[in-house]
Amino acid sequence: MNDVIVVGGGVVGLTTAVVLAERGHAVRVWSAQPSGSTTSAVAGALWWPYRIEPAERVVEWALETLRVHEELADAPGETGVRLVPGLHGGERLDGPGPWAARLRDVRETPEGLRVTLPLLDMPVHLEWLERRLHAAGGSFERRTVTDFAAPAAEAPVVVNCAGLGAAVLAGDPSVRAVRGQLVVVENPGITEWYTRADPAADATTYFFPQPGGLILGGTAETDDPRTTPDPATAARIVERCARVRPEIAGARVLGHRVGLRPARAGGVRIEAERRADGGLLVHHYGHGGAGVTVAWGCARAAAALVG
Repeated sequence: MNDVIVVGGGVVGLTTAVVLAERGHAVRVWSAQPSGSTTSAVAGALWWPYRIEPAERVVEWALETLRVHEELADAPGETGVRLVPGLHGGERLDGPGPWAARLRDVRETPEGLRVTLPLLDMPVHLEWLERRLHAAGGSFERRTVTDFAAPAAEAPVVVNCAGLGAAVLAGDPSVRAVRGQLVVVENPGITEWYTRADPAADATTYFFPQPGGLILGGTAETDDPRTTPDPATAARIVERCARVRPEIAGARVLGHRVGLRPARAGGVRIEAERRADGGLLVHHYGHGGAGVTVAWGCARAAAALVG
């Protein structure tokens, strides 16, 4: 089996590293940040294939990941994965595609699509992925990568899970930042999640009950690199969520979060190329805000290119 260096320590990089390590490869993750400081740690994070391409592959990846999450939900305190009921406001059963009819507890109502889906507490889930990686013999190292020469000098296989960093590392101008801002409030007793998309406004109204509070969102601002919370945006997020559940208006604000989703024109890139030195470079990036939704399916697809 090969020595493999996975560049990127978010949910995509860690999941890919786990799959490779459990297949017998000697895996090291190189990440400039601890996993808890990556964009993945900011995510909401509800399973749903939203704003991700290519359409012909996404459903397969997403359903494969769904099956894994449903198993992990047997131990939510350990894995951070819970199965939680909720409502996709305005959605219809025939909207997403035939696969939606097979989801757990799914039913169409006048308000939208009610369904039970995996909801992940990302800091817990990322810590669990790291533990699973270490259990399989892999390691997580704080290393800043400015080009592929350094990892290529130490491993015959390099897997590029750098997210936004792939724009520079892979020389891919189609990678773009999509800014997402969230507000965390003290949960006033809400136990179900809610989402309603407004593509025209580049925003989605949603709230997710997490152990650390109720997460309110959100935004999808393309090519907006700001990483500090905007007070006016936060106020609008709270206002939109309070229209659905009025008790949110008076909830105490616990914090604000901003993440830059690594979107890519044309969708997820999973592709291998032979390096000049004979080694292998596998590209695995461009998941936007749906990394959690397709992580296991995409990780297995990328691992198959490693051999």
